[in-house]
Amino acid sequence: MSNKFHRDTIGDISRRMARKFPDKKAIIFRDRELTFRELEEQSCKFANLMTRLGVKKGDRVAVLAYNSHYYPISFLGLSKIGAAQVPVNFMLNTQEVAFVVSHSGANVFLVEDNLLPLVEGSRDLFPNVKNWGLIPIDSDRLPAGFFNLEKEMAAMSTEEPDVDVDAEDIAQIPYTSGTESKPKGAMLSHRSLMSQYFSCIIDGQYEPGDVSLHALPLFHCAQLHCFLIPFLYTGAENIILHKADPHAMMQDIEKYHVTHMFSPPTVWIGLLNHPEFKKFNLGTLRKAAYGASIMPVEIIKKLTETFPGLRLWNYYGQTEMGPVATILKPEDQLRKPGSAGRAVQNNETRLMDDDGKFVPAGQVGEIVHRSGQVMTGYLNDPEKTAEAFAFGWFHSGDLGVMDEEGYLTVVDRKKDMIKTGGENVASREVEEVIYQHKDVAETAVIGLPDPKWIEVVAAVVVKKPGSPLSEKDLVDFCKGKLAGFKCPKKIIFIEKLPKNPSGKILKRELKQQFS
Repeated sequence: MSNKFHRDTIGDISRRMARKFPDKKAIIFRDRELTFRELEEQSCKFANLMTRLGVKKGDRVAVLAYNSHYYPISFLGLSKIGAAQVPVNFMLNTQEVAFVVSHSGANVFLVEDNLLPLVEGSRDLFPNVKNWGLIPIDSDRLPAGFFNLEKEMAAMSTEEPDVDVDAEDIAQIPYTSGTESKPKGAMLSHRSLMSQYFSCIIDGQYEPGDVSLHALPLFHCAQLHCFLIPFLYTGAENIILHKADPHAMMQDIEKYHVTHMFSPPTVWIGLLNHPEFKKFNLGTLRKAAYGASIMPVEIIKKLTETFPGLRLWNYYGQTEMGPVATILKPEDQLRKPGSAGRAVQNNETRLMDDDGKFVPAGQVGEIVHRSGQVMTGYLNDPEKTAEAFAFGWFHSGDLGVMDEEGYLTVVDRKKDMIKTGGENVASREVEEVIYQHKDVAETAVIGLPDPKWIEVVAAVVVKKPGSPLSEKDLVDFCKGKLAGFKCPKKIIFIEKLPKNPSGKILKRELKQQFS
């Protein structure tokens, strides 16, 4: 029997919601409002345009854009034809963007007008791209060789393409730096993402009456897959902001009577400390989610005092999990401070030692997961895939401890991942760049606490004898080779790095010394 008779794939979401809530507002972006019926029609138009461009089942389409209605439209549209969206981090530099697009094998590349400078003069770095599309947000200027996405979609049919999409087909390939110097493409199937959506809807308590604000980047799994798509699947109203501007966020909370919003702790702190915070009526906010790092207890208390009746959820996970793995619910925020909560509905979370044995409550182990949500594997990297799934569980690379009630606390990063402002930075990647400087003898890159970014990238450096190297020199050097968020915000010069008898640099000692 054909799979089309027992379908449960992402492309079905917009069609089902269009039939259930045809005239209800689904998305608002600036002055553009889309009902659920119109969202389905636009998704079909996008799918038909991609088909006309030669995109087939299994192909990949890269998207480099800030937030807009085109993000969910392109994702839903590609899902209807069994093709995969490749979301590209707009904070990467041109060479890093080129690596992601080329490695993914994408032959269609959609670029927002505001991000054209990243690629327009470097198209020779993208040899696999056959079709270049402009996403017109603030300008209709069409560079040579590009097509205008909005205009081309307008001429397409609203009929849904007849493509037999399977639950195991890949729907999206987001790239994660992980702990390596090159990003890895995590292949997320329809099955894994649908499973993740159900977990979010159930454990996050999403309802059709919610109005959710989406301000954080949609290229991130968190904003797209934990919030926007599950809220659409619930039948809720969704406000999309182009960028995470605190003033615009408060303005839209008041304007649209927003009931739900997700932001990392850095953004919540920024909102509370904003000089115009008290000018807005934000009283409709009833649900607040955070993630990427632990929320300070003082901020939890301040949020609940500022917004009477506000309930908080802490989401923990990673790209390969779709991304949520555990959630700390409202009733546990102050009872279990610093905890990442318990495993969500469709996931099992355990702690494992290096020999593949589970560790008991109270002992530190690597956080591992077994779930329908987990990725299929890393694109074109069977070795890293096998490593990630050792002993039959997905290995997060994070170390944690679990209490007797099953509440997880993340205590360290197994392979020196730094999370700054919600962005992952691999210390090894930064170290490799710093080592390219002729005046550097040794370096160790670590994450240090910061009141704004929670963690900042800090480079502890041993200069070569007689070197005049300054902090500014080294930061400027890194800026020419790394994306801005990966560049060290602190340079610390010391005489020698602490090491164990085998010569391994003791990063834990450096963190203790300079925190």
